[in-house]
Amino acid sequence: MSEEKSYLTQAKFNELEAELKVLKTVKRKEIADALEHARSLGDLSENGEYQEAREAQSAVEERIRKIEHTIKNAEIVSHKDSSTVSFGSRVVVKKNKDGSTHTYELVGTEEADMLAKKISHVSPLGQAMMGKTTGDSFEVSTPTGKVAYSIVEVQ
Repeated sequence: MSEEKSYLTQAKFNELEAELKVLKTVKRKEIADALEHARSLGDLSENGEYQEAREAQSAVEERIRKIEHTIKNAEIVSHKDSSTVSFGSRVVVKKNKDGSTHTYELVGTEEADMLAKKISHVSPLGQAMMGKTTGDSFEVSTPTGKVAYSIVEVQ
């Protein structure tokens, strides 16, 4: 994995630490118990429970590695009240073509969740908004062409 910084809010950092603790204590023990039970059933080559437990173990260990890497390279960023769009800003934008407005929060890639209107600061829309202020216009290239937006409000 690269040594690229992971930009996180304090809340997301705390959430990842809590998840890591559960994975290392609770999930590892559950999987170890499942493996022990599966081994007791005999022939491992035809033991579906054993194969399933090994796959679960692999998935948990991979998630642990990913979280540890993210935490190790984390830079906690908090939003500073500003009229300029930056990491952590909540931004109201208007599509110039149809006048529809949308509110997005700029977050790190770990926190991005389009359904929650949280977009990554490195996404095309996020990058295009960075550094802009209320009233500024910008364009974003999409698969269907360029889309023009205006900043309505920066919170």
